[in-house]
Amino acid sequence: MVTQAFAQEAETPAVDGAAAPATDATHAAPADAAHGDPTADTHATTEAHGGEHESGVFPPFDPATFPSQLLWLAITFGALYVLMSRVALPRIGGILENRKALIDADLAAADADRQKTDAAIAAYEKALAEARSNAQSIANKTRDAINADLAAKRAAVETDLSSKVSAAEARIAQTKAEALTHVDEIAAETAQAVVGQIVGDVSPDSVRAAVAKVKE
Repeated sequence: MVTQAFAQEAETPAVDGAAAPATDATHAAPADAAHGDPTADTHATTEAHGGEHESGVFPPFDPATFPSQLLWLAITFGALYVLMSRVALPRIGGILENRKALIDADLAAADADRQKTDAAIAAYEKALAEARSNAQSIANKTRDAINADLAAKRAAVETDLSSKVSAAEARIAQTKAEALTHVDEIAAETAQAVVGQIVGDVSPDSVRAAVAKVKE
């Protein structure tokens, strides 16, 4: 069997007497192959593959390898799918479940704390409203008590003042009455003194009679 590489070498013109060895090598290869030389077969296969690589086609893009590539792609995809579904996905699902449980627990704790806070705020507002109501009631009671005390004290002072005014008026009236009883005597004594300085001594009876006449 003569490969393409050996055929090309046989067709190459001889330069400087090199045609004879090439012809010998060409004829020697079939002889070795006929006698079952494995080294010759390996060399021929290597030369054949070398010729294929020299054709310029990248092996993955070679249409001759597409079936094997698709087969290995299917095998790899199936193995990866089994690995993900049996190992990776359950682990990821477990991790997600644990995280979800932790998040749910945190949310429940936060909601419980929020409810406690709302209850505490409601209790505080209720206590504050009761305190304000009690303070307003106490203030009203204190104001009423102070007003009542002031009214009682004012009434007592007014009563005392009224009694004192009444007593003072009574004393004034009494003094006035007493003073009026002595007016005649004072007038008579004054008139007697004045007349005595003018005309000389005058009897008190005549002076009293003159004052009484004038008073009438």
